[in-house]
Amino acid sequence: MAAAQFRRLLVEGPDAPDAPEDVSVASAGLLPGGYASPPEVITAMAELGFDLSGHCSAQISPELVAAADLILCMGRRHAREVVILDHRAWGRTFTLKELVRRGDHRGGRAPGETLAAWLHRLHQGRERTDLVGRSAEDDVADPIGGPPDAFRSTARELGALVERVAALLWARRDIRSLPG
Repeated sequence: MAAAQFRRLLVEGPDAPDAPEDVSVASAGLLPGGYASPPEVITAMAELGFDLSGHCSAQISPELVAAADLILCMGRRHAREVVILDHRAWGRTFTLKELVRRGDHRGGRAPGETLAAWLHRLHQGRERTDLVGRSAEDDVADPIGGPPDAFRSTARELGALVERVAALLWARRDIRSLPG
């Protein structure tokens, strides 16, 4: 859900704002790939104007991790798995909520600041033990197994977080809201 929203916000369509650099958005999870999105995800995202009916899941791999400049996870469990796959990814792997929280506290990416330099600034003071446990502070609630409203709520929450990440990355305060 987050990848689709981020992709639309920054990359797709004639009305997408211009990012000052090439942006590629990919999605991968911990489970084996090759599966369609659950019907509840398709419905919740369709209500926001997204068609995920053709989406096929992918599993995270060391190659995907190595190729990524920034890895955003829905929960600390996901971030732990990424860092286990490639310990060098620690400084560029955050939960979505953690990146927003740290960016709000330490400041967005400054004009001319490289992504790597900004991530280094956000990473300062982190401890690997920060990846232990579950908390609403850093983990997006997983709606799987819940009612349809849980999927809608998660989709809306992810949309707001994605908008905030884009604003932090590119100092954009004028990014339009996604429908919903």
